[in-house]
Amino acid sequence: MFIVTTPYVPGHRITESKGHVFGLVVRSRGLAGNLAAFFRSLVGGEIHEYTELLEDTRRQAIDRMISNATAMGANAIIKMRFDSS
Repeated sequence: MFIVTTPYVPGHRITESKGHVFGLVVRSRGLAGNLAAFFRSLVGGEIHEYTELLEDTRRQAIDRMISNATAMGANAIIKMRFDSS
């Protein structure tokens, strides 16, 4: 499946829009991960626990988005965006 952040897929023509598709995931670190991240934040630098959580969550969100798009009969996802907080 094509996934692009642009409003079109170069070399292809959009003939039908299936609508919006989402890949929502809400996750949290456990107590041990939050404590490790807290202590790492005291000395500065990258907080690997949160970086790993964000990477895994984005991967899972893409997988869900692809599953939802496939269920709708889509063969591409255009204007894909991430939002995290």
